[in-house]
Amino acid sequence: MKTTAAGSLMMTMPVLPSFSVDFAETRFGVADASYMMRRYRNIESALYPPFTDAMEMINHCADLGFGGMQVGVGGWDPKFAKKIRKRKEELDVFLEAQIRLPQEDEDISRFEEEVKNAKETGIEVFRTACLSGRRYETFDSMEAFQSFKEASIKSMQRAEPIVRKHQVKLAVENHKDWRADEFIQILTDLNSKWIGVTLDTGNNVSLLENPMEVVEKLAPYAFSVHLKDMAVEEYEDGFLMSEVNLGEGYLDIAGMIATIKKQNPDIRFNLEMITRDPLKIPCLTEKYWATFDQISAKDLGRYLHHIKEIKSEAPLPILSDKPTDEQLRLEVENNRISMNYAKQHLGFR
Repeated sequence: MKTTAAGSLMMTMPVLPSFSVDFAETRFGVADASYMMRRYRNIESALYPPFTDAMEMINHCADLGFGGMQVGVGGWDPKFAKKIRKRKEELDVFLEAQIRLPQEDEDISRFEEEVKNAKETGIEVFRTACLSGRRYETFDSMEAFQSFKEASIKSMQRAEPIVRKHQVKLAVENHKDWRADEFIQILTDLNSKWIGVTLDTGNNVSLLENPMEVVEKLAPYAFSVHLKDMAVEEYEDGFLMSEVNLGEGYLDIAGMIATIKKQNPDIRFNLEMITRDPLKIPCLTEKYWATFDQISAKDLGRYLHHIKEIKSEAPLPILSDKPTDEQLRLEVENNRISMNYAKQHLGFR
């Protein structure tokens, strides 16, 4: 079942920067989180060795058929950046950066150095996130969440003069931290044309929001996209949620792409297909509600009824019961399947 309910757009928003190109971007990219195991877990494997740097990931993804990548730029120096630019041009791929926000004033110089080195490769978009975890798991009280919110805003305020100086776009992901209206208010208050959104098409399901409504609200602010499909099923404390291969879930992917491209025809789409066990969304537990005061019992009831209507007919895929090399093989295969689907059905090349 596809969800298509429309949400109203906020009317007040910062003027976004204009980056003119001759044609709409049709290359299909991939986020580095799509290689969570290869990139971050340092799993030993002779068949699927970990990526040791951005160059290895770029080569692998290009060989697989992707036309672009989001890559971590931490630790780059000018010499490495030149190598990356040369390889990028040889492969005719686009690159977007993944970067950490400056958490303290002392961290601003690190942030600026990474921006400068990455920009030398032609990178214009820098994806980041405020929260590495999940709101409903990380915080036990509204006070703790509000402290995180204040710190996040300060981090974005530290970053803004740097991205404005270098004229690059900072794309903050809706990363299971902000509900759409909260996020829009933050962006409106920041009022910078250099700070926008990495629009993740599935994350806010975990925050009990209709994914199409989230896309409609955040699309005017989007600088980049994490494209994913989702499947859900019920469990005793709420529901389970999984990224699934494009076309195998319940999201209206084609409708989302059209909505986003209407706002920015040249925006780049990056697959984020995280191969892992289903995530638990324990919305029937007390802890889940520690940081929410804007969702009514009526809204919760409607959402859980909706979950019942769209739940997956097949059990959600489990990864942890498989041998290591099989897990790593599935990570590659899922990315390949979703990439091919995007090229065959969604207008990418």
